[in-house]
Amino acid sequence: MATLPIFFRKTDGGPQGPAPKPERVRAKQDPFQLRPLPLDDVFFYSKQIDNGRLVREQDPRSGGRCWSAIGGACLALALLTGVLAPKAAYTLAGYRLEGLRAQERQLLDRRRAMELREAEMLSPQNLEQFAKDRNLVLPEPGQVVHLEPQGEGAFAMVKQ
Repeated sequence: MATLPIFFRKTDGGPQGPAPKPERVRAKQDPFQLRPLPLDDVFFYSKQIDNGRLVREQDPRSGGRCWSAIGGACLALALLTGVLAPKAAYTLAGYRLEGLRAQERQLLDRRRAMELREAEMLSPQNLEQFAKDRNLVLPEPGQVVHLEPQGEGAFAMVKQ
């Protein structure tokens, strides 16, 4: 580092005073001329390139990667199906159960209506009206015959 000041020292014997400044000479500008655009002097050429004859070289590992991706997708699909299938089955079973409950309510309502209709038809007033409409009368005491069972202890037996 000791040699740097010597290097910058002037060794010629010229005048040591300040150098005169050069005068600026300006060309007269046209006031109506536009200033130049940036990069106006750069030209871009477009060359047509035809890569139609090029054939891409096949990667020998691409087939393995493709099968790995397919296997991963199938595994993900199987896991997703395994997770979502029970929930879907429970939902469908719930819909089926609600449908059966609605059907049960409907059948119980129909049963109540039929029991009410049967009770109305078997009422004594309704039976008397039914008998009068068909000219049915009560039997006389001598008209009723009670059948007596004969041979109460005898049963039919099958011989083998």
